[in-house]
Amino acid sequence: MNRETYIGLAVALATLLFVFLQNDPKAAPEETPDTGEKTLFSASYGTPVLDGAASDPVWQQAEWLPLDQLWIGQAPSAADFSGRYKIAWDDNNLYVLAEITDDTLIDMHPDGLDHYWDDDCLEIFIDEDASGGNHQYNFNAFAYHIALDGKVVDVAADSAFTYFNDHCVTRRNTVGPVSTWEVAMKIFNGKRFSPDGENIPKMLKAGKKMGFALAYCDNDHSQERENFIGNVPVAGEDKNRGWIDAGIFGLLELSAE
Repeated sequence: MNRETYIGLAVALATLLFVFLQNDPKAAPEETPDTGEKTLFSASYGTPVLDGAASDPVWQQAEWLPLDQLWIGQAPSAADFSGRYKIAWDDNNLYVLAEITDDTLIDMHPDGLDHYWDDDCLEIFIDEDASGGNHQYNFNAFAYHIALDGKVVDVAADSAFTYFNDHCVTRRNTVGPVSTWEVAMKIFNGKRFSPDGENIPKMLKAGKKMGFALAYCDNDHSQERENFIGNVPVAGEDKNRGWIDAGIFGLLELSAE
């Protein structure tokens, strides 16, 4: 063969290889489809005193955000339930202030690991690196259920309901139907988290982005929670996906101010 023939064969082989790789799903995996714009949040810098009073300067400068997205049940009346919240941070913690109006507070399960989602509780979802994805039986993200007594539960990697009380410190002050929750939450790298290891919380800094969502389980004397109200819209018919899919979380950025 002459030189031109060799060149022609090489080009043909390169073309065939390119086509093969393009059609091979292992060599060229498709990107995850974009499911829509994320709900964006910003957290103010400051360290509140956790006393359930919400009078600290950092809370005064932070804006109220609505807790008004129906994930389970039927839309409650304002007398039955309404909620709003604020977010703040410092080097060591993410802080959530939630003001919840709930005419009936229910804690029917003495065992805090038994059907804890069917009692009244505040739930904070956090994805440290905003990577999204499944976190049902892993620590890619956390879904902290905070009970009326302050105990914190999530599902561990072995599918067992597990206490994570050292991750969140909570103070709740209730006057009439209004409960003021203040939560200081340590942030962990879930991809390196070990339930039996020494886990060092992340140091936070301005500009950091995390996946974030907030919700409230509302029960009024039923065997199961009657309503589940979140802070982000969830597309599709099944809106109770936050405990499995971190992709439904909003995107939180830590502000320098």
